[in-house]
Amino acid sequence: MSAEGLLQLSWRPYRFVLPRSLITSRGDLVVRSGWLLRLVGADAAPAWGEVAAPLLQPPDPALAAAVSALPAELERDALEQRLLQLPRPLACGLGMALAELDGLGSAAQGGWRQAPPSAWLLPAGAAALAVLDQVLNADGCSFAFKWKVAALADGLERELLEALLQRLPASARLRLDANGGWNRLTASRWADRLSQDGRLDWLEQPLPAADLEGLQAVAARLPVALDESLPLLSSHQWQAWRGWLVRRPLQEGDPRPLLQALQAGVPRQMISTAFETGIGRRFVEHLAALQADGPTPCAPGLAPGWRPEGALFATDPERVWEAAL
Repeated sequence: MSAEGLLQLSWRPYRFVLPRSLITSRGDLVVRSGWLLRLVGADAAPAWGEVAAPLLQPPDPALAAAVSALPAELERDALEQRLLQLPRPLACGLGMALAELDGLGSAAQGGWRQAPPSAWLLPAGAAALAVLDQVLNADGCSFAFKWKVAALADGLERELLEALLQRLPASARLRLDANGGWNRLTASRWADRLSQDGRLDWLEQPLPAADLEGLQAVAARLPVALDESLPLLSSHQWQAWRGWLVRRPLQEGDPRPLLQALQAGVPRQMISTAFETGIGRRFVEHLAALQADGPTPCAPGLAPGWRPEGALFATDPERVWEAAL
């Protein structure tokens, strides 16, 4: 192996508990786990990546095995060739580190960008009203809010929607995320209520991921953002979709194509968290800042208040790395 192309790779697992359970139509998220990556090239400072376990899914033995199988030394070309065969979260962590190794975040490239103000993530059920009141009373400004729906009985959630809309300022924005938990009839009823409300940003994944025909029908009536459907889209379907796309970089695979697309100004991409550590957060916030400079700026989905405190969430990757021990 040539010393010039040789990379030193190491990893550490992490695990943390969210301050409160994230209740969705697909289940509850309480514990986050994954691995931190440290990549060192010749005469270069360490570059960092994060491998986040998939959201709302059982532990993936294949992902854990793939991380454990990473060699401590390998050529850059060999690593690049392996990325497409690796699980998406692992490909993301390695691609993130390679981007930094190539200068992302360096002074020469303008440093790491800070994200614009995030949309507030409201919990499911009646707790959403209390959080909404707290945010509005604390600042008095207008915000974007995202509310998790399809987690309780539909009749109850529609009653809560009316209470939420009564509290919501005229200049605020609202996003409703069903995580694919509605059927077509339920989605149509919500569209009937919301299609004329100017505060609605979009319905996020109102129907199951594979129901692209139904999603197109809802999108003909009001804005729809795709999330869980993204891995199922062909390249043609991806390009044909005219609504918003919820981009969760740590779940998608090598993030460098998304980085390049945002730098080029691709429209209607909303950058969202996967509840990552400080290493992943630094990268996600950089992407959110690029999105805000593009043709369709919007508040990212970084879930303020949903991450614990502590060194694992620091902006300094060395502190995050040490905290994972």
